Amino acid sequence: MNQAPKIAPWSTYKRLWPWLKPYAPRLILVLLGSLVATGLNLAQPWISKLMIDEALMKRDWDMLVKIAALMMGATVGGFAVNALVSYRYVSLSAQMLFDMRVGLLRHLQRLSPRFYGSFRLGDLMSRLNSDVSDVQRVAGDTLLSVLSNVLFFTGSVGMMLWLDWKLFLVGMVLVPFAVMSFLHFQRRMTDLTRQMRERGADIGSMLADTILGMRTVNALGAEEHEANRFATANSGFVATMLRMQTTSYLTGALPGTIVTASSAAVILYGGKQIIDGTMTIGALVAFITYHGRLLGPVQALMGLTASLATARVALARIFELFDTAPEVVEAAKPWPLPLISREIRLENVTMHHGREPVLENASLSIPAGSLTAILGASGAGKSTLADLLVRLCDPVAGRVLIDDMDLRDLSLADLRSRVLLVDQAPFLFNASIAGNIAFARPDAMPHEIAAAACAAGLEPLLGRLPEGMATRTGERGLALSAGERHRIAIARALLRQPDVLILDEPTAALDEETERMVALGLRRALPQATLIVITHKPALAEMADHVIRIERGTVRLEPQVTAHG
Repeated sequence: MNQAPKIAPWSTYKRLWPWLKPYAPRLILVLLGSLVATGLNLAQPWISKLMIDEALMKRDWDMLVKIAALMMGATVGGFAVNALVSYRYVSLSAQMLFDMRVGLLRHLQRLSPRFYGSFRLGDLMSRLNSDVSDVQRVAGDTLLSVLSNVLFFTGSVGMMLWLDWKLFLVGMVLVPFAVMSFLHFQRRMTDLTRQMRERGADIGSMLADTILGMRTVNALGAEEHEANRFATANSGFVATMLRMQTTSYLTGALPGTIVTASSAAVILYGGKQIIDGTMTIGALVAFITYHGRLLGPVQALMGLTASLATARVALARIFELFDTAPEVVEAAKPWPLPLISREIRLENVTMHHGREPVLENASLSIPAGSLTAILGASGAGKSTLADLLVRLCDPVAGRVLIDDMDLRDLSLADLRSRVLLVDQAPFLFNASIAGNIAFARPDAMPHEIAAAACAAGLEPLLGRLPEGMATRTGERGLALSAGERHRIAIARALLRQPDVLILDEPTAALDEETERMVALGLRRALPQATLIVITHKPALAEMADHVIRIERGTVRLEPQVTAHG
């Protein structure tokens, strides 16, 4: 999954069409505006020819005034149209790239936890930030520059052919050599850009690992080792960057030098024609102006090589994410899930992680409204069972049913609004305690948030904090203890009032008294809900109506006779 993508062909840009299509009519207007602006710019050397041949050489003052006014109008008009076209294009490209960002985010939201377990965090963030930003920069600037330069180049060639086709051939004789050198360095630039992306992703992943594992680094006294690892990764990045800088310079300098040599040939041949009386001074001035302006678009297009190569590599990396198929796909016509009132059932469920089966031909029933504990050794499949119940993954074989409906036939939004999972290591955002709880229901009222916090046993903690609910939890909640983070996650789940609540080791970091308080609070807060608790603590299992034991891929349901207190 983290292998470097192959160098993408230029046809990669075709895959932008789904995002371009909604803006196609407005982009056509931009194109037409660019044509008008190019025409006005191309008119100026021709106006210079008129000024020399029709006004200055004939000493015609009235014609000179008219030509001066015409030149002023063309200049102001070209500036105004160019400004309007640029503004509209940047606006449209920003909207288009926003659509792509949202589309990529929504696609990532559909991928399974196994994708995030196998994909390097630094590489993923590089694609979301750097790559999409590069595409946006190119779409907002470079592509419009390419369009305008191509139009101007084409127009200049047409005008030179019209003025003198023989002189045009002289001026173009060296151009194929410039193009060949350009293509050679362009291919090299594309490869180096890909290498830079990979080296940058390596650095990002290494820094993410170091920062996330800073306690371990400090505890083992491995600071120097980590610094050396960073120095090695950074050296590779800098070496690639320097090679890319040299290649980028040669990409523009060598072809540009060749084109300049062709300009010298134009001056010699054109000057000889004037001496021989076969060409007017105005025509040569106009031709040289067009040829001089021809060099600008050529150099600009060559200078844009690095940007286009970067965008092409960035697009390949972005589309690699888009091409990652989600493991869980909603049915074409999903069924709505009403209030859950009957049992949860597994029928001959088999689930694999790699080669080894985690669950094999497992069948069980969990009655509605019950408190069920799931016990088993580490790696036995307890968390996999929880993932199956909220469809974070689908079984390899068999079915998972709620109220006799296969989860694969249900609306994912309905399922995950009625069946909630609180992970063993719940994630907290760098926000207030109230904000973290309200993440489940952004429209929740303060008294509802407070009630959920109370049911999760957070009152003692909130009483000790000067800012109470407004206290920030820190990055990933690390300003709080593991037990406090878990209780906030439970409060977040309780605020949603689910029909089924699954808790993965909810009291692992709690003492026995707090554990009992949380368990009783859950039952009081959700008196009709089905509660499923993954635990290794016998005390919590003793409070359950049923106990499910998972051993070597098989499940066994053991009824319990207990009271909840």
